[in-house]
Amino acid sequence: MKDRNGLILRRLKKAYGEPKTELNYNNSFELLISVMLSAQSTDKKVNEVTPVLFGRFPEIPILAEAKVSDIEKIIREVNYHKTKARHLVLTSQILRDRFSSEIPRTHDDLLTLPGVGNKTANVVLSELKIDYALPVDTHVFRVSKRLGLAFSDNRDKVEKELCEQFPKKRWHELHHWLIFHGRRVCNARNPKCSECTLSDICPTALDYSESGST
Repeated sequence: MKDRNGLILRRLKKAYGEPKTELNYNNSFELLISVMLSAQSTDKKVNEVTPVLFGRFPEIPILAEAKVSDIEKIIREVNYHKTKARHLVLTSQILRDRFSSEIPRTHDDLLTLPGVGNKTANVVLSELKIDYALPVDTHVFRVSKRLGLAFSDNRDKVEKELCEQFPKKRWHELHHWLIFHGRRVCNARNPKCSECTLSDICPTALDYSESGST
């Protein structure tokens, strides 16, 4: 298993190179807001609305004073925009009042912010290199299970399974590589097994091949 996991890492690195988030941001505040917006939405769509959002509300104290209705109009093309608009304002108010307009640097503190769950907190900690984390989004969840790296139907448990198998120093890049692979090759409905660099060691790809589904 250890040798196989090492092979997976090497092949994913060759396929996708040095990992980097596809969200556009300039500072920790913009990262947090962008990650909150990205839940159930694409990075591409988030990147389309954040220039206007940050142009009008460039700092935490300014966003804390914003009208929710104004935020809704700016991010209306993002899924669940009404709920997210409310969370952005509430979170900014808490950051201003409780954290001196700074982004919290612990998982527990991040979880106190409206709209911030385990995955969002882990993304922030990982991207800002505050702590080791392996966030599990829909792509990481799907690809890791297809590869036989995880078996649980619970995302937090899948995160634990992955973290137990790979060294901390590889968590950040593995997170991104699995996302890229899920977006570009291991699609939800029609995985491109014939194009996959991992097909010969992927139990799901072998099942597809044996059933003649590829």
